[in-house]
Amino acid sequence: MDITGKEMVINRKDMARKKVEKIKNGFSAFAESKEVTELIRNELNKQKIDVHEDVTEVGCWFTPVDKV
Repeated sequence: MDITGKEMVINRKDMARKKVEKIKNGFSAFAESKEVTELIRNELNKQKIDVHEDVTEVGCWFTPVDKV
């Protein structure tokens, strides 16, 4: 629950979709959880979007690769 006493629900699929859109627009995206990281990877593979992945102890950065 949050401070208002209401439960907060985080839709991981929606979060991953938003991050993929960010990547498609040329921006980097960060995912902390393994679940969101996998969802992002799967969507990037489906859409054939090339990224550089930087995996750290706290999460994963996805940086779009410029196609020259």
